[in-house]
Amino acid sequence: MTDTQGLTPQKAPIHEDRPTKPALWKGWRGRCPKCGEGKLLHSYLKVNDSCSNCGEEFHHHRADDGPAYLTILIVGHLMAPLMHYMAFEWRPSPWVMASVFSTGCLAASLYLLPHLKGVVVAYQWARRMHGFDKSSEQKVSAA
Repeated sequence: MTDTQGLTPQKAPIHEDRPTKPALWKGWRGRCPKCGEGKLLHSYLKVNDSCSNCGEEFHHHRADDGPAYLTILIVGHLMAPLMHYMAFEWRPSPWVMASVFSTGCLAASLYLLPHLKGVVVAYQWARRMHGFDKSSEQKVSAA
């Protein structure tokens, strides 16, 4: 009476996952997640269409708002405790607080945003998301 189809073992995927941690590190450095040599970004936040070294295609990435969200999350979690500590420990004037933490938030955000964009694109590559699996399948079938 019960359906046991869900209990049958699934076949392993044709392509294994790519190593995630090395890809994330390469993405953090702004390098190609596949070879680690070519540049991932060609300006502050623009992703190259393909790697200049190995030819891996990046044009189909879907980073969208992920890097901005992660940047806000990290900067907020770093700055909020510092603001709380500074406000209650040293009691500076509001203008000092505003200028110091505005500069700090701006600097941290500008530093983190391109690095986190590289991480998001590298994560998508490592997990074969958003078209990163199709190019490798075409290369395998063509060989």
